[in-house]
Amino acid sequence: MKKISIYLLLINLLIHANLSAQNLVKETQTLGNCSSYKIINNKVIFNCENNAKVLLQFCSGQVVKIWVSADGTFKRLNESFAVVNEDLGWSGNVNVNEETSAYEIFTEQLRIRVNKFPFKLQVFDKYQKLLFNDYNEKGFVKNNSHISSYKTLKSDEQFFGLGEKAGSLNRRGKSYKMWNSDQPCYGVNEDPLYKSIPFFMSSNHYGIFFDNTYKTEFKFGSESNDYYSFEAPAGEMVYYFMYGNDYKQIIQNYIALTGKPIMPPKWALGFSQCRGNYTHEAQAKEIAAEFRKRQIPCDIIYQDIGWVEGLQDFDWKKSNYDNPKQMVKELGDLGFKMVVSQDPVISQVNKKQWKEANSNGYFTTDIRTGKSYDMPWPWGGNCGVVDFTKPEVADWWGNYQQKPLNDGVRGFWTDMGEPAWSNEDATDRLNMKHNLGMHNEIHNVYGLTWDKVVTEQFYKHNPNKRVFQMTRAAYAGLQRYTFGWSGDSGNGNNVLEGWSQFANQIPVGLSAGMGIIPFWTSDISGYCGDIKDYDAMAELYIRWMQFGVFNPLSRAHHEGGNAVEPWVFGPEAENITRAAIQLKYKLIPYIYTYAREAHDTGMPLMRALLLEYPNDTETYQLNGQFLFGRELLVAPVVEKGAITKEVYFPEGEWINYNDKKTVYKGGQWITVDAPLDVIPLFVKKGSIIPTMPVMQYIHEKPSYPVSLEVFPGVANKETSFLLYEDDGESRDYERDIFCKTKFTAVTNQSGFTIKINAREEKGYKPAGQRNYIIKVHTLNKPKEITVNTSKIKKVKTEVLQKTADADFEKISYSWDDITGIIYVKIPDHGEENEIIIN
Repeated sequence: MKKISIYLLLINLLIHANLSAQNLVKETQTLGNCSSYKIINNKVIFNCENNAKVLLQFCSGQVVKIWVSADGTFKRLNESFAVVNEDLGWSGNVNVNEETSAYEIFTEQLRIRVNKFPFKLQVFDKYQKLLFNDYNEKGFVKNNSHISSYKTLKSDEQFFGLGEKAGSLNRRGKSYKMWNSDQPCYGVNEDPLYKSIPFFMSSNHYGIFFDNTYKTEFKFGSESNDYYSFEAPAGEMVYYFMYGNDYKQIIQNYIALTGKPIMPPKWALGFSQCRGNYTHEAQAKEIAAEFRKRQIPCDIIYQDIGWVEGLQDFDWKKSNYDNPKQMVKELGDLGFKMVVSQDPVISQVNKKQWKEANSNGYFTTDIRTGKSYDMPWPWGGNCGVVDFTKPEVADWWGNYQQKPLNDGVRGFWTDMGEPAWSNEDATDRLNMKHNLGMHNEIHNVYGLTWDKVVTEQFYKHNPNKRVFQMTRAAYAGLQRYTFGWSGDSGNGNNVLEGWSQFANQIPVGLSAGMGIIPFWTSDISGYCGDIKDYDAMAELYIRWMQFGVFNPLSRAHHEGGNAVEPWVFGPEAENITRAAIQLKYKLIPYIYTYAREAHDTGMPLMRALLLEYPNDTETYQLNGQFLFGRELLVAPVVEKGAITKEVYFPEGEWINYNDKKTVYKGGQWITVDAPLDVIPLFVKKGSIIPTMPVMQYIHEKPSYPVSLEVFPGVANKETSFLLYEDDGESRDYERDIFCKTKFTAVTNQSGFTIKINAREEKGYKPAGQRNYIIKVHTLNKPKEITVNTSKIKKVKTEVLQKTADADFEKISYSWDDITGIIYVKIPDHGEENEIIIN
């Protein structure tokens, strides 16, 4: 009997397994065969089995929207949160060529082939090279609500992007999730993190934006060497294919879809200081005075969340601030801008505002009770989560946030917008309902909807002023509203062991840039960990600062009461960090020019080398260095005790920017010296770098000499730089009110020809009088220099430098034997000048 019972049990299990398998087959849907199509203007709809349809929408000759609808209805719960423009230049109808086994559509750049039996999408370039290919019949797979798309993986294909992700720059062989998560002290391969940007680029000349806000997942060959996939647990299979000759073109196509990055105020590109307990008036004044006394440039002092009386009433905490408006004014007189934090919640302790929001239905609700969702919060007690997807919330929030702005505060950092404590393991949050949908759909865009309200309300209340807003949690398209920082980095267990987390901030930042977060910073020093031994911490702080000054938004920040001002680490650290910060301020004209380029093209200031050298496969693995703009290469030291750095130099010749003399030939790895006080920094031979005098804050002096460092290139090849300038504060740049000046330099047999082109003024010109100081780095003493065919007078270098900001009429030159620099001082009247150096 015992044996019979076992046999019956086994038979029963087999029957159930077979039935389950049959049910799984029924639940799994692919597209099957394609039987017909219909053209509607720039759209082609293909009809497949089981009522499924595939829509191809030609936004341009390079950008194609692919929408697979399992039931053929093409319905979405919400319009795209990221895409703002699908009309990218396509005009007229689409022509479909039908063959026996396939349909073909041609653009100027692409050939799209749709195989009929079964449906299979293929994209070729105009030279018939296959770029993008559905993997067998699995271009679309649906199982219940779960959707997937599998693509053929080429053996040499590499992937980059997905925004701010930890780990190596190259995504090949790895998998990633999109679920905005509060991950303090995150590891070097931890995933997911704070932001969800489901946009990636392939070395095979295309990019994909998977416009699905659920917990999407990307598997770049982690399951097989034959295919990669992107998938979501729910929602629609909508993605955009973007072709590009290089990564830059792909990025330009992406921002054409999702919007241009806004430019920060110019002062935001200076240095800023923060700390977890920066929440006191006396402390802010003391810190500001110390920066000025020690002559360490600084533009921004932050206030963390404890500045408020209650979350989030935007009222100054009475016990901490005696006269906040006067405090902000006094700081402003010293050149400091104050930025304060805000959280997206209202504490139940803050009874007046909580009751107001609750009665108006401004909170997310709990589907189990129908009441406002009760959210535990790291501080301030339990809170209501403000529902920024509800239109009525915008003006209400905007009126509140305007209060500190009316006191002179210059901007916000929007913190905890995941919303915090809503990570993957916090499944109770899935009971939260927003105006536009359930939390599983809205979670990843929650921070974006908040940032949108913050910025649009800022513009409404402060016409024609640029917003400063730096955010932690976001979705694709954030560049239209906000800037970013990388969250709570560092080692919380032992702050002195944070070197690997620090090193990982380089690829995190470069990846953020490729997700169109061009204005970004890491928390200099790392946010996490108690600092108990400042002498021991000094080396890590110095190296982080040497990296951090090349973050477009340079912010030193640490948790709690852990001070991270330069002077607390001792005199050596103070001097080294002062020099690093001063270097950034010298480079502001260069940095600001690239800030405008970021707005126009989406190209980040911190650039992975593959963006400029896409055909150099060595750049695919470069996680420890980057380009700053096009001309400068930065290779921060990220190892404890290291006094050298292995640097890869791409094609061309590269000059040590520190000594302005040592030359390295490109196409090879070289070990360079990097003692503690040296940032490995290099300039490409054949470059012009505009700089300005060191100031204690941006535009401390409204007019100042602009120096042009010329590093002559090879004979007869022109070197150029197009300097961009505007008022730095208004939104006039969006209306193309600015000025540009082009500088060129050519090396010839007799010397150099340098040309200052006439300034192109579009409603703006620099304030006051100023000179250009041309600094030509050469070992050859000049025999004669002419400006516009007239010989100019030679003076001593110290005389020329003394008159650089005083004499706006005389033209002169000098030669420095020790440095090998030719100086030419020439007044800037906005006119064309030609300088010939023999």
